[in-house]
Amino acid sequence: MIFRSVKKKYLTLLFVFCIVVKVIVMEEKIRQGYLYDFYGELLNDHQRSIFEAYVLEDLSLAEVAEAQGISRQGVHDLIRRCTKTLEDYESRLHLIDKFMHIRDKVDEIRTLTQQDVTDASMSKIESIASEILEEL
Repeated sequence: MIFRSVKKKYLTLLFVFCIVVKVIVMEEKIRQGYLYDFYGELLNDHQRSIFEAYVLEDLSLAEVAEAQGISRQGVHDLIRRCTKTLEDYESRLHLIDKFMHIRDKVDEIRTLTQQDVTDASMSKIESIASEILEEL
C-alpha cells in the first residue's frame, strides 16, 4: 500500500473528505452546465466565452485567465457573477426544474414500457403523459 506510514484513521477521514469535496465540485459544474444550456445565450459574448472555457471545456481558472489575458481573480469573479445571474434567471423561470421533472416522468414511462404492458400500466403511462403536457 502506498500510504503505509499514514495512520489508517487519518487516511480514511482524509479520503472521505476528498471524495465529498470532489462530488460537490462535480455537482456544481453539472449545475453550471445546465444553467449555461438553458440561459447561456443571455450572457454577453465575453461572459459566454469565459464561462464556456471554464465550465464546458473544463479549463482551470489559470488557463482561462492566460487565454483571455486577464487575472485569475478576474476569471473567478466573472464565473461567480455569471453563475449568480444564471441562477437568478432560473429562480424566476424554473426551466431547469421543469426539464428535470419532465425527464423523471419520461424515465418513469420508459420503465413502465419495459415491463409487461397491461391495462394498468397503459393507464399509468397516459396519466404521466397528461402531467407532462400540463407542465408544458
